[in-house]
Amino acid sequence: MTMETAVQDTGRKLTGWHVLAMFVGGFGLIIGVNLFMAYSAVSTFPGMEVDSSYADSQTFDDRRLAQEALGWNASVEIPGDGTLVLHLVDEVGAPVAPAELTALLTRPTNREEDQLLELTRVNGAFVALVVLGDGQWRLRLTGVARDGTEYRHNITFRHFE
Repeated sequence: MTMETAVQDTGRKLTGWHVLAMFVGGFGLIIGVNLFMAYSAVSTFPGMEVDSSYADSQTFDDRRLAQEALGWNASVEIPGDGTLVLHLVDEVGAPVAPAELTALLTRPTNREEDQLLELTRVNGAFVALVVLGDGQWRLRLTGVARDGTEYRHNITFRHFE
């Protein structure tokens, strides 16, 4: 006794051309998405921190030692009222008054939201109005101490409302 199975012919067959079209379409989609992601990454973040890393590295150790000798500590507080509070203190916790101080608030991956902060001194701290979305931020401090020592410090923090 043999068992026969009936296969119904629908008239549609999977041919080599169909398989080729599926492979070309699938890989074309993957390559298209990868090209879009690469373009998006390059167009929003130039990847450049300094103009010449070699030239900057030649005096790095001297600048680092001079800055460490200042003994300054910087921290950021976001009270939630649209302000950023920067605490810049010396090794004993006394507020520091540098000769110059510039603060640039940036997103690590996107220059469009960069904000050059207008710092105001309030009760020994520096305060500035900011517009912060959720996510990671970097505060780039550059300045000069009263004795002429250059000061550079980056503070990376996360903000979520």
